Amino acid sequence: MKNIKYRFLDLKDLDSSLLKKFNRYQETNRVWYEQNGEYGRKADHFVDDWDDEKKEFVIHSLVNCVKSGGFVAGAFADSDLIGFANVEGERFGSNHEYLELPYIHVSNEIRNSGIGRKLFELCCKKAKQLGAKKLYIAAHPSEETQHFYRSVGCTYAAEINQKIFEKEPLDIQMEITL
Repeated sequence: MKNIKYRFLDLKDLDSSLLKKFNRYQETNRVWYEQNGEYGRKADHFVDDWDDEKKEFVIHSLVNCVKSGGFVAGAFADSDLIGFANVEGERFGSNHEYLELPYIHVSNEIRNSGIGRKLFELCCKKAKQLGAKKLYIAAHPSEETQHFYRSVGCTYAAEINQKIFEKEPLDIQMEITL
């Protein structure tokens, strides 16, 4: 896609109109799962599609992220947000080396065009500048999402953050060393 601009977002960018045109739709048919330390794949059909209430929740989460020392990266086509990712500001782990990447999404109609990869690279670079040694990701279990994370170098998390795990226990806990 041509003329995509990437930038870090300020609080003023994080208003209720930010996600109005954003299309989170994702149909999943197969997922990765973990059972007793072993990973496998299985059939599982469901659809993720954010309504206005969910979009408001996400914007609220992004505002809290920025207010607490984290950051949000956005990809724009003209003035429309077509992709975003964020990294929280609080370090954790036994050596306080992790920062969490809770959101990375690209609008459905533009996926598989390198936008997610570029957002991921921007987040890794900035997290490293902030002193993190690893990013922690509770990754959606869909095969497509798991393929993305593996293609950018993520592996299963060496340490499990129980608080993050409990939010979505079906997510696959992953990390990348920066």
